[in-house]
Amino acid sequence: MPKGYLIARAVVTNPTAWAAYAAAATEAQKIYGARILVRGGRTEVVEGEGRARNIVLEFDSLDAARAYATSPEYQAAKKLREAAGFLDMVLVEGP
Repeated sequence: MPKGYLIARAVVTNPTAWAAYAAAATEAQKIYGARILVRGGRTEVVEGEGRARNIVLEFDSLDAARAYATSPEYQAAKKLREAAGFLDMVLVEGP
């Protein structure tokens, strides 16, 4: 079965509030079986528009990734992010 990936590109405007969001999102990730492949780290833009904060999570399936992204636990974390920054998030099916 193909894996599911959540890919997010973020802009942090309030690092203190972002830390609260990240902690809550991490707890939700544990519940839904996310494996963190990329979270933060050095970024180098080689083409197009980049963002300083990038996240890639792997799930057992696209359905599992969707379950996390739409879960009550993640939605509660998302409310904390509203005062901390914004992000683009996509779900992708892959090998």
